Amino acid sequence: MTYFRRFSRERQIWLISLPIIIWVLVFAYFPMYGLIISFQNYIPGQTMFGNWVGFENFMRFFTEPDFWMIMRNTVVISLLNLLIGFPAPIVLALLLNEVKNSIFKKTIQSLSYIPYFISWVVVASIAFTLLGSDGIVNDLLQRFGMIKEPILFLGEGKYFWAVITSANLWKEIGFSSIIYLSAIAGIDRELYEAGKVDGLGRFGLAWHITLPSIRTTIVLLFILALGGILNAGFEQQLLLGSPTTRDYHEVIDTYVYRFGVQLGNYSYGTAVGLMKSLIGVTLVLLANRLSKRLMQTSIF
Repeated sequence: MTYFRRFSRERQIWLISLPIIIWVLVFAYFPMYGLIISFQNYIPGQTMFGNWVGFENFMRFFTEPDFWMIMRNTVVISLLNLLIGFPAPIVLALLLNEVKNSIFKKTIQSLSYIPYFISWVVVASIAFTLLGSDGIVNDLLQRFGMIKEPILFLGEGKYFWAVITSANLWKEIGFSSIIYLSAIAGIDRELYEAGKVDGLGRFGLAWHITLPSIRTTIVLLFILALGGILNAGFEQQLLLGSPTTRDYHEVIDTYVYRFGVQLGNYSYGTAVGLMKSLIGVTLVLLANRLSKRLMQTSIF
């Protein structure tokens, strides 16, 4: 009866949420029945309830010659995005919070948001224009006598991780900072006044008041980020990568696309994708449990 009373009391909220609930059920949950083909040798046009192979598709991935290379690239790119891309929006939000000129602040905010809405196709074009063998960067370096021959930033694997991390950072930092700016806006101004009375400067206010006040937001977003540790990217690797950089740009998602979709190995591709998702869910649950125990902060 308690649930019925709550539902009756909150019926207006449920009615407003109904279209979103239906959308999630139809487009997020209903298609999940297709995951059963990861345990089959599925052939398009045939029944989805025959030719079971068990965990054969999962074991195949671990025995592939490129397994360690793919996992290395996925983990390294993801960790770089996490170690650099996660704190960067926090720093940007803290810096913007210190800007007193509203016009300048809004201008910087708008400029930092714009890259998020730019397609990766456009970003790749910009990258080739800047970093190509005849691009702007190489041209400037040669003009200043810093190099004699153009550097193949996009043609040599040793530069790829730095390029992809920089592109991800440039594209995501502004939009990701919105959440932190919103959290900062909710901090009681009296705390800052009390901090100033105690002799705290700008750095002290940020360190002792702003960061502790948005700690819950930071922890929750970090837990969710851990769940996507194997989501190293897809479009950016396909667009910026080349055959000469495959040993550095091939990640799980591009591997599934090339060997699962393009070659028609749908069961194999589904199995690899399912395995990646299960690892992500496991990491979220572990991080959530650890955060709840150590910091009394968790998603659920």
